[in-house]
Amino acid sequence: MRTLKKICCFYVLFFFLSGMKAQNVTSFRKEANRIVFSMSDGELQLYPLSGNTLRVKFVRQPLGIQMPEWIYVNDTTSRPPVDIKEERGHIAVILPGMKAQVDKMTGQVTFLSPEGKTVLRELDRELIPSSIQGVPTYHATQRFYSPTDEHLFGLGQFQDGYLDVRGLSRRLTQVNTQIATPMLVSDKGYGILWNNYGLTDFNPANDTIRLTPVRSEGKAEKVEVTSTEGGKEEIRNDYIFASEITIPVSGRYSVMLDVGQTMARKYHLRIGGKTIFDMNNLWLPPTTSAIVELKAGTYDVEARLEKNDRPTVLFKRVTDESVFSSPVSECIDYTVFCGNADEVIASYRQATGRVPMLPDWALGYIHCRERFHNQKELLETADRFRTEKLPVDVIVQDWQYWGRYGWNAMKFDEANYPDPKQMVDELHTKEMRFMISVWSKVDPASEVGQEMGKRGFYIPGTSWVDFFNPEAAAFYWQNYSRRLLPYGIDAWWQDATEPENDDLYRRKIMNGKVPGEICRNVYPLLVNQTVYEGLRHDDPDKRTMILTRSSFTGAQRYATVTWSGDVGNDWNTLRRQITGGLSMSVSGQPWWTYDAGGFFRPGNQYTDPAYQECMMRWIQTGVFLPLMRVHGYMSNTEFWNYSPETFSLARKSLADRYRLAPYIYSENANICFNNGTLLRPLFMDFANDPTASCQKYQYMFGPSLLVAPVIESGAKEWNVYFPQTEGGWYDYWNDHPVAHQGWVKVPCSMEHIPVYVKAGSILPLADGNPQTMKEAYTADWTIKIFTGANGSYVLYEDEGTNYNYEKGLFSKIQLNWNDQTGELTIGQREGKFPGMIASRRIRLVKVSAASTDAHDIFYKGERMSIRL
Repeated sequence: MRTLKKICCFYVLFFFLSGMKAQNVTSFRKEANRIVFSMSDGELQLYPLSGNTLRVKFVRQPLGIQMPEWIYVNDTTSRPPVDIKEERGHIAVILPGMKAQVDKMTGQVTFLSPEGKTVLRELDRELIPSSIQGVPTYHATQRFYSPTDEHLFGLGQFQDGYLDVRGLSRRLTQVNTQIATPMLVSDKGYGILWNNYGLTDFNPANDTIRLTPVRSEGKAEKVEVTSTEGGKEEIRNDYIFASEITIPVSGRYSVMLDVGQTMARKYHLRIGGKTIFDMNNLWLPPTTSAIVELKAGTYDVEARLEKNDRPTVLFKRVTDESVFSSPVSECIDYTVFCGNADEVIASYRQATGRVPMLPDWALGYIHCRERFHNQKELLETADRFRTEKLPVDVIVQDWQYWGRYGWNAMKFDEANYPDPKQMVDELHTKEMRFMISVWSKVDPASEVGQEMGKRGFYIPGTSWVDFFNPEAAAFYWQNYSRRLLPYGIDAWWQDATEPENDDLYRRKIMNGKVPGEICRNVYPLLVNQTVYEGLRHDDPDKRTMILTRSSFTGAQRYATVTWSGDVGNDWNTLRRQITGGLSMSVSGQPWWTYDAGGFFRPGNQYTDPAYQECMMRWIQTGVFLPLMRVHGYMSNTEFWNYSPETFSLARKSLADRYRLAPYIYSENANICFNNGTLLRPLFMDFANDPTASCQKYQYMFGPSLLVAPVIESGAKEWNVYFPQTEGGWYDYWNDHPVAHQGWVKVPCSMEHIPVYVKAGSILPLADGNPQTMKEAYTADWTIKIFTGANGSYVLYEDEGTNYNYEKGLFSKIQLNWNDQTGELTIGQREGKFPGMIASRRIRLVKVSAASTDAHDIFYKGERMSIRL
């Protein structure tokens, strides 16, 4: 029998006690940009960043290497007034939007709202000397109190299926399908950003058992997978691993499975006959977690995994705490934001960078497959989209267009792409944009790679560019700019920006000076910074869009869009993508999507009705995601390759997306100018509704639309939760009133997923049958007013493809609905821009429980009041 392991090393215990000893405050002082508390074993430093934002550092004698500040923007204009008061037992640091109390005896910090309500408090901190690759560092751990009724969201994108992460153990690393963003938002009125560039454990489960191999199970299987060298075959063998565990106390436990490889192939774990994990995909992150109820006792533990795995299972009893722990740190360093979820995200972006506007065409349909093999095939596909009158804005060229020139040689192989400039120009004549896959690795044998090798610009032992070296990043961009920008390419797909396979681990960066573990999670930030800043300089008149497979704190300022990576295609995978996307959004990264239909698809996808039903639910949900995109490995993903019924449903979904163009583009502006969030977990709008906070799959799409994805096969009706809101909800598809509050079973067809409009919403829609977002933005409008509550909305327009909006060239129209008087006010247009439509036909539709009434007007930019 094996029991939970206990740490008993004297060396570790010595430093543990050192980290835990009383940290009483001996003095404090106010400096230009911080308040410093001298303590018995270090300094507590508080940095006011804005009226509701406070950065906290606990520092001992600096060890090792001091890294650059990559997360925060240098915004000195937002520094707030600070008042310091000595009060009984503590010292108070008072900002306009929050208060921090430092306990004189322990040095622990408590954070309060302006009304004096405690929103967060430290429990204890540990800063234990350690080393990595011979470089001295610290292992930093910070514990916070978390009440039982708290809900916590964020941490980036994970495949474990959890939206509320309170009590859950997660290992924050960057790998395919997993994005580590150490940002946490609470429904108790605060957010925490853990400022660390390396691996971080959230609620680390330190009690570990190692599973031992028992026997082979089943036959070896040959699979086709993607890799950093292209598609390849792998032989995979199932193997049974086993052990025993003793649980000393009954309760809720966080269980983490670590397969012991850089990527997993499957998760399957049973404890005492109960299945904890059962998930398959051709690639999965190396760890996954769940919270389970376990009674005291001894259990058999069995895992069915891949033969080469070296699995361990980690346990932690769920307690009233949230813990961040990083094994490689300069100090304890975190930032607290006080306020509701929108205020927290707005403050996060004020501190780490605002989001630029995406180009208008990026919000239309993005068509991708793995892959177009030549120029002729790509252009023929574009032609058919137009012939079939299927709306599309972006055609994507995936990897290996470089052919004989080597991986990511930044050059088209002329054998298959004889004239790339002509290809892009022809797409532009069809009102289509072109996106291309570019990697942050370069074949060392290629022309670019040979020069990189000579200059020492690679991460040692890999073909990944060392973006931590400014000279390497500059050389990468010089070649990128010189070799690719002349073609007129519109959007950039930065694939595998983790970098894939966690290749910073146990390597050194910056010309071999710095252990990669120090910066293990920040690589994607620097890749996207290099490309964005290069584009802004070298192609300044074209608005940037970067699709990136990985991200990090602050990446939102570089026009990044993330997607969920190389995922499977089934219902369970769809469910996990929804929770992953919602988590990514509440982590402050607003632009997210997935490979609709799944990346790894079944071999019979074109004839299997069961798969096509699931695929359509992916696509229908994609209509109501920040970006709409289809992709698939070894697949011709064009809708005409499927059944006539599926083709017809896909056509309808594309039309649904383009009808929403004025709404989505106005939300694009809301994100940029007001730090808004488009993809919204229900707790953001209904924080006082515990049932709403627990919904993992329903969400708000902007301020008006409640989306309830269908995530099971054969659904004839769907159970939808309606949070309480004044005036209730209306069916988006037919304008019928539905419910005021609670669970309602609604009819469900294959035509669309359930979507509802909140009473008081003013919803702008595009008329006609637009084939591009340009057509949709210039079309006449239908503006629907859903009665039952007062409402307002701001319609936004600009040129859509450049940065003139940064110079003030845009227009806004304020819409207000008075439900008591039945009057809609369309405000005077504010601002102007080249090409602005001066006069527009608008159909106003008043939607009420009793009737639907329409009224046509012409709006010429002057204030109008219309009684409906």
